[in-house]
Amino acid sequence: METQRLDLDKSLWDLNTFMGRWRHFAWVTDFRTCMASENELQAAKQLCQDYRKCEEPIGTSREQIIHAKKLYESAFHPDSGDLQNVFGRMSFQVPGGMAITGAMLQFYRTTTAVVFWQWVNQSFNALVNYTNRNANSPVSTTQLGLAYASATSAAMFTAIGCKSYLGKRANPLLARYVPFAAVAAANFANIPLMRQNEITSGIELTDEEGKKLTVSKIAAAKGISQVVFSRIVMCAPGMLILPPIMEKLESQEWMKKIKYLHGPMQVMGVGCFLLFMVPTACALFPQKCSISSNTLKKWEPENYELLKKNCEGKEIPEYLYFNKGL
Repeated sequence: METQRLDLDKSLWDLNTFMGRWRHFAWVTDFRTCMASENELQAAKQLCQDYRKCEEPIGTSREQIIHAKKLYESAFHPDSGDLQNVFGRMSFQVPGGMAITGAMLQFYRTTTAVVFWQWVNQSFNALVNYTNRNANSPVSTTQLGLAYASATSAAMFTAIGCKSYLGKRANPLLARYVPFAAVAAANFANIPLMRQNEITSGIELTDEEGKKLTVSKIAAAKGISQVVFSRIVMCAPGMLILPPIMEKLESQEWMKKIKYLHGPMQVMGVGCFLLFMVPTACALFPQKCSISSNTLKKWEPENYELLKKNCEGKEIPEYLYFNKGL
């Protein structure tokens, strides 16, 4: 009997449950996909396109289709279908995040080091935020520059302020938490500014089949706030749990003899946390986010009127959907 064909537009897991979303994002953010060449990625995209039209090469196995789907979803934007910069993909969060976060946690003692690594981190975050934005809301070069400058400034001022304040106190452990405070503050600036067009102009809303019906500023604010929260949750365990562990270890005589390994140990520690926390943070909220049409009716009457017009006399959907980004 012929095996049932896969629906490539649906996940292999139930995205209505947290565990289903976790398994999906653990699969699609697998850092090993970053090693695939552009030719492999384009071939995977072509195979997915052919499979949708039932024109895949004879003998193509189900496992090959699933692997192509994995490569496609890990590397191409869900809205535009464009190939994403490898350093901005969510699948690069583990190697990229562990290196930068580990460095921030290790080099926290001098103001120069704090400022430098916060700049590196915000440059990386700006690329990630731009890469994983809702692609239906274009962002100008000026807006990108403003978001980058604002987030970097927020991170540096927070880091320098916290370091100056805590430097007057005797507890060295608190100083290790300066990077987390700076990263959290920067996320509140970077993501909303990077996606400000969605807030000012509204984000596109569709029905369950993907038909565009209207736009909403409230939906944009909802999606962006969820992304901000998720990004902070993503980095929190590594940046909050590792400092007291390293503080304790570094007081041991055997650790004092291998100071050159302290940095690599922190990097590997962060990596262990991120392996679990990247899919966890992505799974906290559905990527296909929803908003009630009644919310539009109450708070955005002009967009509700557009919804009624585009429904052309048909029943207005109870819920509308949008890609909140990652």
